[in-house]
Amino acid sequence: MNNFQKRAAEYFAKANIVITDEEKEKIEIADFGLNDIEKTGLELITYINTDRVCAKEMVLFPYQTCPEHKHPGENGKEETFRCRWGEVYLYVQGDETENKSAAPPEGKYTVFHEIKLMPGQQHTIYPNTLHWFQAGKDGAVISEFSTHSSDETDIFTDERIVR
Repeated sequence: MNNFQKRAAEYFAKANIVITDEEKEKIEIADFGLNDIEKTGLELITYINTDRVCAKEMVLFPYQTCPEHKHPGENGKEETFRCRWGEVYLYVQGDETENKSAAPPEGKYTVFHEIKLMPGQQHTIYPNTLHWFQAGKDGAVISEFSTHSSDETDIFTDERIVR
């Protein structure tokens, strides 16, 4: 287990999310090809991903950002994010929020309607909706419940990103 996996496992423990030793070894570290994991990245476990459903646990370290993207197609991915621990700032299409809580890292970001999620709060994102999210000062743990996930079809606003 590498340092990022160990750190992510500690966040799951803070959120009282029990994961097995095998799952700890399989925590995915997504740096989106930018090699700046502290600013742009995501740590996750995928519990299940069938043709119909997907369930994941995600960790964002303090101020870490999952970059802006959408899940395309008429039957694109629909996902619900539920904050389990910490706070997360979700940005979606809509009227720009004044006095935003988060500032995106270097890259291309175009949507700034803020939805602040605290533990126990959730929000659903529908297919073809641009979105990005960032943890607050302590980091965050987020559960994702969705239709089938296919990372290779995601469209990122920043053309430098590789998933």
